[in-house]
Amino acid sequence: MRPALALLACLALLLSPSPAPAEGPQPTYVLRVPAPMGDAAQRLLGLGYDVVEQRDGDDLFVVGDVRTADMLLSDGFRSSVETVMPPSQWAPRSLADTTYYGGYRTITAQLAHLDEVANAHPELASVVDYGDSWRKTRGSGGYDLKAICITRKRPGDCALTPTAPKPRLFVMGQLHAREITTGDMAWRFIDDLVGSDLTAMLDALEVWVVPIANPDGVEIVESGGDSPVLHRKNANGTCGSGQRGVDLNRNAGSHWGEVGTSRDKCSEVYRGPSADSEVETQALESLWRKLYRDTRAPGDTAAAAADTTGTVISMHSYGNYVLFPWGWSTQKTGNDAALRKIAQDMASLSGFRAGQPGELLYNASGATDDWVYEDLGVPSFVWEIGASSGACGGFLPAYSCQKDVHWPKVRPMLVSAMKAALGPYRTKGSP
Repeated sequence: MRPALALLACLALLLSPSPAPAEGPQPTYVLRVPAPMGDAAQRLLGLGYDVVEQRDGDDLFVVGDVRTADMLLSDGFRSSVETVMPPSQWAPRSLADTTYYGGYRTITAQLAHLDEVANAHPELASVVDYGDSWRKTRGSGGYDLKAICITRKRPGDCALTPTAPKPRLFVMGQLHAREITTGDMAWRFIDDLVGSDLTAMLDALEVWVVPIANPDGVEIVESGGDSPVLHRKNANGTCGSGQRGVDLNRNAGSHWGEVGTSRDKCSEVYRGPSADSEVETQALESLWRKLYRDTRAPGDTAAAAADTTGTVISMHSYGNYVLFPWGWSTQKTGNDAALRKIAQDMASLSGFRAGQPGELLYNASGATDDWVYEDLGVPSFVWEIGASSGACGGFLPAYSCQKDVHWPKVRPMLVSAMKAALGPYRTKGSP
């Protein structure tokens, strides 16, 4: 723990009138804010604060700078300092750099890894380019959006058609760029699929992995080197050179623009100018429609068909939760019992808690997991990986935590998800 005097100094700084921001990089604060579930939590999100996917009793956590405590107070919320993170020191990175912050792989390393795996295991893996990042569409750098399909290949496998012969598990990381644990989990999963006992499961299943769903954002994060930049959104220049971008997990066209989002272009939960406005969102949704049959009728209470196959996992951090639709409301889906059972099975393997976002955290709309279930009927889940504190908690855990702490919990959940994808809505005793 920090010395008491250091904590008091931070509290004094935040609770006193904020000075004009000093020149140069500034520290980032995680503030504990009393905001019970219900009206208080939703009002906090509605004001556009950067609220972390973590709850401790009645308290939520807000990421901000030296001025954020004053802003919260003026909006009627008390706060106290939970964590102080040192300022990021931005420096251009060479394309030759393959790691940052002690071992995390850069975006160029992640994309190269997909090709390396496919070249080494042509009987198992194929790389698919499914779109371009925002910067690439503007001719200002950017990246291809890439996925890898891994299966024991037979005719028709890895084809971009919803009538492919095998069920599909889809796993993605770093939709929120600063959640660096998730990109590392994706890397480990890819290697595990082609080099362990999991390979045997690929006779009956395709696994699709997008290790980096927001490559422009990850480029910003890794630019800090040993002090990664806590950038959440994509790189769409909506707010000048500051909090640029659109929150890709508020941009999907499922109840877009409702609770837990902001129309403020500088908010960390800025939903974008319209549903599905961002190229990264559009590319993911187009890919999902090519991979999965639509088995669900319109309407918030309609259930997907019992013969639905597949599962979609979006890995986030942090909080140690397994979340499932609906996220925009505590209303139950037509497949609530099955979703809840799959989530509980996953959570029991890791010590996580399972539930709808509004049961454990708060409601938020425009999320990708809601879109997948609403549009296609495929069961979809968000994993919030990591505790809120400690050396292995938060957005920036030490790299050693990935192998020693997170992977031993995440791997069994991935195996559970692979099994669930074969027939997620089948009742007990069904063939």
